Amino acid sequence: MRRRHFLATPLLLPALVRAAPAAATVAYAPVTPGVRLAFPRDHGAHPEFRTEWWYVTGALDSPLADVGFQLTFFRSRPGTAEALRSPIAARQILFAHAALTIPGERLRHAERAARANLGASFSSLDLDVSIGAWRMVRQRQTPGEVLRLQMQSPQFSFDLTLTPSQPLLLQGDQGYSRKGHGPELASYYVSWPQLQVGGTLLREGRRQAVSGLAWFDHEWSTTLLGDGVVGWDWLGINLIDGGALMAFRMRDAAGETLYAHAAWRDAAGRVRQYAADEVSFAPRRHWLSPRSGANYPVQLEIRCGEQTLRTLPVLDDQELSTNRPAPVVYWEGLVRVEGSLSGRGYLEMTGYAGPLRVAVAPDSVARG
Repeated sequence: MRRRHFLATPLLLPALVRAAPAAATVAYAPVTPGVRLAFPRDHGAHPEFRTEWWYVTGALDSPLADVGFQLTFFRSRPGTAEALRSPIAARQILFAHAALTIPGERLRHAERAARANLGASFSSLDLDVSIGAWRMVRQRQTPGEVLRLQMQSPQFSFDLTLTPSQPLLLQGDQGYSRKGHGPELASYYVSWPQLQVGGTLLREGRRQAVSGLAWFDHEWSTTLLGDGVVGWDWLGINLIDGGALMAFRMRDAAGETLYAHAAWRDAAGRVRQYAADEVSFAPRRHWLSPRSGANYPVQLEIRCGEQTLRTLPVLDDQELSTNRPAPVVYWEGLVRVEGSLSGRGYLEMTGYAGPLRVAVAPDSVARG
């Protein structure tokens, strides 16, 4: 779901599924069960669908401990320029968010946006998406493969290589991930937990070698948010024992859960999928944003069947306020998890600063 995340769960912003009404001639591809995903093809873009995002979150421990990082690319097909013949018509819009969390300091954030063929590009054959010098690409090596992340901003920059240590995790039913009780409320959703991170981080004029663990999500969909949904909570955790846990819920305006799901892959590779009635989220401590006034439950107790987890943020203020392609405020940051399972990962919470209402205005999207 991601996220995280337009946003995404997990998951940003799957709220772009509520973009401006498309022309009547636009026929977006539906998400249906039973489709067999094929890789590396399905690492690439799916431009026939309305929204898509490639999401990487992670924790670095060298040279500093508990440093969180995020890089996300989003693709949106607004449906407002389908009949135009120009190669730079706004048929596909890309935007990207990057963030850096350092305990004891403020969260740093940067963003980019551009049209495809006008400052941005993507491949439909494999993972390769970019906006200017920002890029996320899968590179083949002998043996194996890596993901390469590159971004630059005045506040911070990084150049990271992510090496898989485990197979892909297909969420839901072999990648068909329900987001509501109706079968049309779904996405195709692929995760890649326990990625080994190496590379460099530049901040405050100093370039440092870093290492850690990351989590990769890729989702694409045409519709995500059901009636009454104002936001969601999403969690993706690399467990200390080598396992992985993903959990999310869709919320209404009263904070009640409309739909939930979780998946746990243990250290031996066994996968357990949890049904909606087996997953619950209960707030245990809130943090009130002095900027947006949103009251985020930064400490949650999450139950997935027999498992009980508690989130502990490394920094309470991990609220992001983005402006490209439209203003959106949400909380996403590095957390530790304790309980019957333990580890670190990212928690994403949307809709607390107001219901998600994101519309892409193609003419306002400039070169990134």
